[in-house]
Amino acid sequence: MIPRQVAASVADACGSAIADVVHVSGGDINEVRAVRLEDGRRLFLKFHPGGDPAMFPAEARGLEWLAEAGTLAVPEVVATSPPEGEVPWLLMELLEPGPRREDFDEIFGRGLAALHRTDPGGFGLNHDNFIGRLPQSNTPSDAWSTFYREQRLAPQIEAAATAGLIGGTLRASLDRLLSRLDDLVGPAEPPARLHGDLWGGNLHGTADGCPALIDPAVYGGHREMDLAMMQLFGGFSDRVFAAYGECWPFDPDWRDRIPLCQLYPVLVHVNLFGSSYVSGVEGIVARYA
Repeated sequence: MIPRQVAASVADACGSAIADVVHVSGGDINEVRAVRLEDGRRLFLKFHPGGDPAMFPAEARGLEWLAEAGTLAVPEVVATSPPEGEVPWLLMELLEPGPRREDFDEIFGRGLAALHRTDPGGFGLNHDNFIGRLPQSNTPSDAWSTFYREQRLAPQIEAAATAGLIGGTLRASLDRLLSRLDDLVGPAEPPARLHGDLWGGNLHGTADGCPALIDPAVYGGHREMDLAMMQLFGGFSDRVFAAYGECWPFDPDWRDRIPLCQLYPVLVHVNLFGSSYVSGVEGIVARYA
């Protein structure tokens, strides 16, 4: 169930061998397991045969970056695979959720607003990371529109075009949208500390029923990026957004920009999962034509 080289590497890093393994649900990109070590610790293991060896160290740094804010729970990182390892892996605290508190949504909404208000140091990050298995460049920019254009949209558009997933007409429309981005992103706001991949599957729970964040793709960006991702596939109640808005009120026109902010994750899905997501790109582009 776990490659031998992963099991051996985990034992070396933890000073205790894996004694028991339980398959857990999830893992569209990576293999995931709950493990018990011989010393009794119960932990969560992710591994990716053939994956980029930089992926899990970047995720570990992202989890620690979120934890620094002290606003929402994140699993504690235990160890990551060495650079020379054949199969990359990440070992972290196993979050075993209990029944959700009645005010789970309000706690999450307030905690997310507090996370976003924690200074990330600018638009970008001091290291690159990944969104799914795709590389994500975080070279800092002074302006949000510049960062969104150059570090988010343009690389995904280029990758999709190179792979033949988007044609010349759509590419031209996307390029026109990029040229207008300064006028579309709305009023200036301070950079927010973002989770970066905040769909419903990445909101977890703790044993005491409180919210926790997993699987981040962090950077400093516009807070509407997380808010837009939360609405792309659903799973978040109106109570979450109401609690968030009480802590950090929304710009009056923020909902008009949600599709624009969703363009990045939709392009990511095109590059990860193929042409079935191209219609979503076309719909967003048409909205801002």
